[in-house]
Amino acid sequence: MNLLVTGAAGFIGSNFVGEALKKGHQVVGLDAFTYAGHKENLEEYKEGFHLVEGNICDQQLVESLLNEFQIDGVINFAAESHVDRSIEGPGVFIQTNIVGVYNLLDCGLKYWKHKKDFRMVQVSTDEVYGSLGDSGYFTENTPYKPNSPYSASKASGDFLARAWFKTYQFPVITTNCSNNYGPKQYPEKLIPHMIQCALKEKPLPVYGTGKNVRDWIHVSDHCQGVLLALEKGLPGETYCFGGRSERNNITVVKEICTLLDELSPRRNGKKYEELIQFVEDRKGHDWRYAIDDTKAQKELGFERQFQNFEEGLKNTVQWYLDHQNWVQKVLGEQ
Repeated sequence: MNLLVTGAAGFIGSNFVGEALKKGHQVVGLDAFTYAGHKENLEEYKEGFHLVEGNICDQQLVESLLNEFQIDGVINFAAESHVDRSIEGPGVFIQTNIVGVYNLLDCGLKYWKHKKDFRMVQVSTDEVYGSLGDSGYFTENTPYKPNSPYSASKASGDFLARAWFKTYQFPVITTNCSNNYGPKQYPEKLIPHMIQCALKEKPLPVYGTGKNVRDWIHVSDHCQGVLLALEKGLPGETYCFGGRSERNNITVVKEICTLLDELSPRRNGKKYEELIQFVEDRKGHDWRYAIDDTKAQKELGFERQFQNFEEGLKNTVQWYLDHQNWVQKVLGEQ
C-alpha cells in the first residue's frame, strides 16, 4: 500500500515507518518537526520512503499529499503526548490532537469519495480511559474518563473518528496502547529520562511514592499491532494493544539502575539507585493502567515478540548507551 504516516519523525512513528517498509509498503512521512520529531530518527530509511515537513492542520498540504501519492491508508501518530507539558500549556495539545485529527478526517472523507479502498488509523492511548484501581483491565468497551489535558485531547480526537464513521461511514479504525518503550524515545519519558539522568550523575526524580503502575509494551510490538489494524481491522472498530508487563514506576527505575550498574558502572563505584529522589506527585496522576488485548489477538492475530519486559528493557538501555550521539543531537547538546 501507499501509506501516509503522520508524526513519522517521532518515537513510535519512526519505528512504524521501519516496520511498514519491511512489509513492502511505500511510505510518505509527514512531520512538523516539533521538539520530539527528528530527522535523525529516519536517516536509515531510503528506498520506498519520502519525507515531507508540514503540519497535519494544513488542509491544502494534506489534500495534496493524498492525491499526489495516491494514498491507500493514513496512520496518525502525530500528537503532542507528554502529560506534564499538557498541564503547563494545553493549547498546542488542542491544536494537534483535536484540530489536526479533524483535518485528517475531513481531508480523508473528501478523498475517500473517489478512492474507496482507502482507510485511516487513529492511534490513541490507554490514558483516555482514566485510572484503574488495583485490579481489572482496560478493554475496547471501557468508558472514556480522561484526567489530563493530554488524555482529554486524545479522547476528543478519538470521538471525532467515531463520529466520522457513524455519520459518514468513513473507514477509520482506532487503536489504544499502553506505555511504549524502546529505541528512539525522546528523553523526556520515564525510561530514557532515567537513563540520561543516571549517566549524567543527576538525581533520578520519581513522582510521589513511585507506586503508580504502568503496563509496558515494546514499540516494535505496538507497531506490529497497528499494522495489523490497518491491514485486517474492521472500519469503525477499536483495538487495544498491551504488553502484559505491569510494573510500578519505582520498580522500573530500580531495574534501570541495576542494568546500568552492570552495563555502565559509575566511576565512583556507587550504585545508581543511590541517585533516586522522590519528588512532588504529578497533578491528577492516574494510579494504574493495564490493557487486555484479547480482541486484537483473536481478531487480528496480534502476538507480542517481547514477552519478557526485563529482556526488552535491557535491549533498550543498551540502545541508549550505544546511541549517546543520537541523544545529544535530539537534545540539542551537539
